Amino acid sequence: MCGFAGIFGRDISNNVLSQMIQTMHHRGPDSQGTWSDRDAGIGLGHVRLAIQDLSPAGNQPMCSKSGRYVIAFNGEIYNHLSLRGDLEESGNEVRWRGSSDTETLLAAIESWGVESTLSRCVGMFAFGLWDKKLRTLTLARDRLGEKPLYYGWQNGIFLFGSELVALRAHPAFQREIDRDSLTLLLRYSTISSSYSIYKGISKLTPGSILVLEEGSIQQTISKYWSLRDVAEYGENNPYIGNDDEAIDKLDGILKQAVSNQMLSDVPLGAFLSGGTDSSTVVALMQSQSSVPIKTFSIGFHEKGYNEAEHAKKVANHLGTDHTELYVTSDQAMNVVSKLPQIFSEPFADVSQIPTYLVSQLAKQSVTVSLSGDGGDELFGGYNRHTWVGLIWGKIKFIPVPIRKLVVKAMLAISPANWDQIFHKLSVILPNSYHASLPGDKIHKLAGILASKSPTEIYKGLVSHWSNPSDIVLGSVEPITVINNESEWADLKNFENQQMYLDSVSYLTDDILAKVDRAAMSMSLETRIPMLDHRVVEFAWSLPTQMKIREGNGKWILKQLLYKYVPQQMMERPKMGFAVPIDSWLRGPLNEWAEELLTTNRLKQEGYFNPDAVRSMWLEHQSGRRNWQYCLWNILMFQAWLENQ
Repeated sequence: MCGFAGIFGRDISNNVLSQMIQTMHHRGPDSQGTWSDRDAGIGLGHVRLAIQDLSPAGNQPMCSKSGRYVIAFNGEIYNHLSLRGDLEESGNEVRWRGSSDTETLLAAIESWGVESTLSRCVGMFAFGLWDKKLRTLTLARDRLGEKPLYYGWQNGIFLFGSELVALRAHPAFQREIDRDSLTLLLRYSTISSSYSIYKGISKLTPGSILVLEEGSIQQTISKYWSLRDVAEYGENNPYIGNDDEAIDKLDGILKQAVSNQMLSDVPLGAFLSGGTDSSTVVALMQSQSSVPIKTFSIGFHEKGYNEAEHAKKVANHLGTDHTELYVTSDQAMNVVSKLPQIFSEPFADVSQIPTYLVSQLAKQSVTVSLSGDGGDELFGGYNRHTWVGLIWGKIKFIPVPIRKLVVKAMLAISPANWDQIFHKLSVILPNSYHASLPGDKIHKLAGILASKSPTEIYKGLVSHWSNPSDIVLGSVEPITVINNESEWADLKNFENQQMYLDSVSYLTDDILAKVDRAAMSMSLETRIPMLDHRVVEFAWSLPTQMKIREGNGKWILKQLLYKYVPQQMMERPKMGFAVPIDSWLRGPLNEWAEELLTTNRLKQEGYFNPDAVRSMWLEHQSGRRNWQYCLWNILMFQAWLENQ
């Protein structure tokens, strides 16, 4: 795991390259290097976190054996040893200088070309590659977008790199905030798709290759892997085995993915929340290890937010070497001041705080940690995957005016009072109605009960501010995969459509960005076995009935987990990975937030409608409504802006 940056066009300076990569020292504290060709106008810089081949033979930028290619690479190729075998068997006489996957990748590109090589790679990655012969720059990103890659033209210079902070370090960078992109932050808590907070800077979409020729300003972008194609093919060509056969096959594929990702020359462990996804990954790790796997979890003293006790039970059952840390509110809130530096682009998923804390905890013992992310998107694990169809089936025949009266009644009770009601009823309610923080979910549900279609319900559930362009002055909300149905996969089943949309938006733009930035701020590499593309492709071939059954998601994944962990140990409501931001904003974070949201400040900065923001802030303070997510989106931009 590393970081890289590059310059293409003119005025190549190794000093500037060094300054760019120095901003990402946290991504690669073990070594750093630069390479440039002033005549060609290309420069690459790299900071290294040594994971495979700890010797200088793995340092970058790295030149290929023939000297034709130079690469700056971030990520891991998990099957690189088998790729070496394939190269040798095909008659290539390769004299390996070391044992790094970067060297393997370069040798493969020399033999097979970029696209053919990437189709054979199993891994997570982003890289910049210079071809001295064709005089072309190639940028590429892994299939699901685990590793970040920003790029764009600034004052006639093409800049690219792992984080925006590196691009900002170049003297040509203009720092012009894109108000249109800011609306996406308000709606989704992250700036989605190919956009960024700055005008002229984009994110390379997952599974893509960008090629830019010397002397040209027009880049070409092509796909070497498409989740849309995978989803459509899977639904049209479903797995035909029975339940037991499907469970066994998933066990084998996921176990192999976990085994591949346990390859490391440095200490390795795993995050363990005690939920289905992380417990499955840890169970498969421990089943293939002769020593206890190191596992890590964060606990909170606030009821409704603490998963540590569940994680400890799973760890004890599996026999892992478990470390837990109960975090006080003060410790968690101290992270808030670090967030603008950790996320060099505004980012407002409140679970960024515990993600940083568990990364900090893990880094004390390991350099690599496996994570259970991806299970919800692949196997129907979010409440909305089951709720949208259920809600629509209940309300579609009810006239909209009557629904609006119901909404008014639901909102008349505060979230805290709803929580108390559900707590009193919990002994008689079925498990499917048990939920963490039900009051927030009821208020969220109220916001979409007047919807006219399942599509509208889904869009409402994934949105925070419903009309962000009314809040961001001088803005027009851009097109994204969520609001442009022509980009949706051609799927008959709406549960599948939701899983697809979540995978190409929320997973890539939010979850993977959160995990990468939080962990890499601690120089910790994270790996995600669920996102091995072979696991993804098999998951998409499974009939929906094997994922969502009797109103419960992740059916097949849970059956797999029960082979390793008793079912009764896992039967509890889905909690997520959050902190009580709502109460913090009314209490210990009130002064900090108030300073960022004063009317005069909002007017002077000129990004937001002050009246709308202040009205929501005061309503939240009163306790009548919980606007934590909408307000946190605003506050994270304000805190980020203050640090520019």
